[in-house]
Amino acid sequence: MDIIDRRSNPHGKNMENRRRALERARSAVQQAVRDAVSQGKIRQVGEGNSVSIPADALHEPTFHVVFTSGIRHLVLSGNKEFVKGDRLRRPPSGGGKGDSGQGEAGDEGGGEDSYRFLLNRDEFLDLFFGDLELPDLVKREILTTDSTSPSRAGLSSDGSPSQLDLARTMRYSMARRIGLGRPKSAELLEVEARIQELESKESLTDIALDELSGLQEQRIRLRQRMTRIPWVDPVDLRFRRYAQVPKPSTRAVMFCIMDVSGSMTERMKDLAKQFFLLLHIFLEKRYTRVDLVFIRHAESAEEVDEETFFNDPRTGGTVVSSALEEVIKVQKARYPAQQWNIYVAQASDGDNSLSDTSRTADLLENGILPVVQYYAYIEVTGSGAIIRGETDLWRSYGTVASRCPRLAMRRVSDRREIFPVFRDLFSPRENAGGGVMS
Repeated sequence: MDIIDRRSNPHGKNMENRRRALERARSAVQQAVRDAVSQGKIRQVGEGNSVSIPADALHEPTFHVVFTSGIRHLVLSGNKEFVKGDRLRRPPSGGGKGDSGQGEAGDEGGGEDSYRFLLNRDEFLDLFFGDLELPDLVKREILTTDSTSPSRAGLSSDGSPSQLDLARTMRYSMARRIGLGRPKSAELLEVEARIQELESKESLTDIALDELSGLQEQRIRLRQRMTRIPWVDPVDLRFRRYAQVPKPSTRAVMFCIMDVSGSMTERMKDLAKQFFLLLHIFLEKRYTRVDLVFIRHAESAEEVDEETFFNDPRTGGTVVSSALEEVIKVQKARYPAQQWNIYVAQASDGDNSLSDTSRTADLLENGILPVVQYYAYIEVTGSGAIIRGETDLWRSYGTVASRCPRLAMRRVSDRREIFPVFRDLFSPRENAGGGVMS
């Protein structure tokens, strides 16, 4: 969203002050967008919305006269009631008809008006996701737009002089001169040498005079023909031509892992789904080369499509290691670490088979974290949770996170916490999202 200042530049208002005013306006609208999202539903994030901001958010700082202290001498025109020394009663706040609108609401007028902005889908998402990004893009970079590089694409009859193909140009020039019968320079030199030889003699016979006359005419014809058929003609020029072709750029894949076992209540599953829906919208908006791999697990894991991931009511026991094994299998088969930025987001209630927790931690630390750029673990808690307090999975992941900053852990217990946690995980701050936070 662009906020354009169309006011004329008044006296005393420099461009720096106006720039700060525009920044305050954009910040106010951005905060209003985030508040609107936090009060709505995840599925409505990509639909656009209208937001309102208070008018005082756009007020520029000004100097005012303070009437509570100091000594002032006033001259009131038309005074018939007061003399020097009388005290004037201040009118009640907001009581005047000419109030600027900042007074308290009364019977005849309301408080300060607010500004309302109607945003389309792209503007809404730009403001909401504008300062977020996938963390840890040090080794490889994700391009938000496709890049191209010049590649040889044959020859052209026009182009930049620096791209002239001299060998091809001379080849076409020679073919044209041979085809049109352009005289060779050696032939002209031979005729001129014979003419000089005859002209150097003191007397010539009639046969020699006829020969000299013929040679002089032949010299004229050769010179004319050489002039009409140049050595290099513009039609001979050949330039190297380059075409812009898509340049292979490093891509990214996001693995979405969700626990759908019986220990996950419907409320907890809904919190996990809301997080993944927000993540899906974020990746779709900010990046063009990001694959999404959906993996759900109970006692076993499987890769599913988006519709099944969000809507299929599967349940069962809990074996978290099966999901991590599925991630490793898919990554090795389709997403080599040398060519892909690999990210993983996992949502679970922390419940796991006691015998599987150590294997899960080992797979995470030795099988997944060495090849990923970032791993976000979301543990959904709250009322209805079967396990209270700190879970075994949280403790084992926390031990791994203390040794690997690429693992970030957060807890979510209410829908209102989804947005702050998401922004914390994908903030562009240095080392943002890493570590453990309850």
